[in-house]
Amino acid sequence: MDRLKILSLFSGCGGMDLGILGNFKYLNKTYNQLPTEIVYAVDNDSYAVEIYNANFSHNCLVADIKNINEKDLPDHDILVGGFPCQSFSVVAQNPPRLGIKDEKGQLFFEICRILKEKQPRFFIAENVKGILSANKKRAFPLIIQEFQKVGYHVTYQVLNASDYGVPQKRERVFIIGFKKFEDCFKFQFPQRTTTNEKIPLKLVLEDEIEDKYFFSQKAIEGMLKAKKIMNKGRVQNINQPCNTISSHLAKVSLNSTDPVLKQDDSYRRFTPREAARIQSFPNDFILNVVSENRQYKAIGNAVPPVLMWHISGQIINLVIEEEKQKYSLECA
Repeated sequence: MDRLKILSLFSGCGGMDLGILGNFKYLNKTYNQLPTEIVYAVDNDSYAVEIYNANFSHNCLVADIKNINEKDLPDHDILVGGFPCQSFSVVAQNPPRLGIKDEKGQLFFEICRILKEKQPRFFIAENVKGILSANKKRAFPLIIQEFQKVGYHVTYQVLNASDYGVPQKRERVFIIGFKKFEDCFKFQFPQRTTTNEKIPLKLVLEDEIEDKYFFSQKAIEGMLKAKKIMNKGRVQNINQPCNTISSHLAKVSLNSTDPVLKQDDSYRRFTPREAARIQSFPNDFILNVVSENRQYKAIGNAVPPVLMWHISGQIINLVIEEEKQKYSLECA
């Protein structure tokens, strides 16, 4: 079969794109190359794009999606995009959780605009689990309805990355759209690969850690004195998958909900490389083309490539099976 053409929106540093391309190794397992090629990628974060362009043979553009003329985009088979999630996150405080009332929460309309014009066979959209309850549960049905209006049969499911060989309890909603009803009817979300024996955090931790990643004694004392009603650093059990990491890893606090590590009597945050491994990026994924703060943000916002690889494989299998049936009929 010919390679499926992918159009990537909100590409970030490339988690979804690496997953849909395949051909990478993670925790001694090879994720085979998929019959795909990316014909267009774009994001408005120039720092995330720097990381992206250091890791892929094709280039990601820096642009605001609202300024892109949908008629100028290349034809493609699958549109992918993890549209901005801040507006839907249950932890959103500054700015508050506004859902579709927020400008960023309305960016899914840009996906719809492009889908309406280009009509690819499939799309894969991703967002936080909080999108299901945003705006008193009114936002998500509206989003699904808008995808349907531009001609798609839609299914969705909350997937936990830890069920697919990723050492992180990261729940995200994946919305899959199909031009053909038979594709939607035949599609199944991937079966869990790690149901009982989850990948433990300890497998992705580094042995030697620089002092700069450790919290000061003053910060530790402040946490220990904190009132019970205050959040305290979420010390991780290294024998279990990590709690969800976010884009604020550079600013983690011992009085926040962010995951931290305890080593003897000391506490520390993750290194950028550890964060990338927690997200299932391979060790050869280049990060150090931007500052560590920018690395944390890009990695924290990414879709785990391993999880995306499993989802992409299910869609590609639909095309492969269709090709087989055509071949059988031609040979009959």
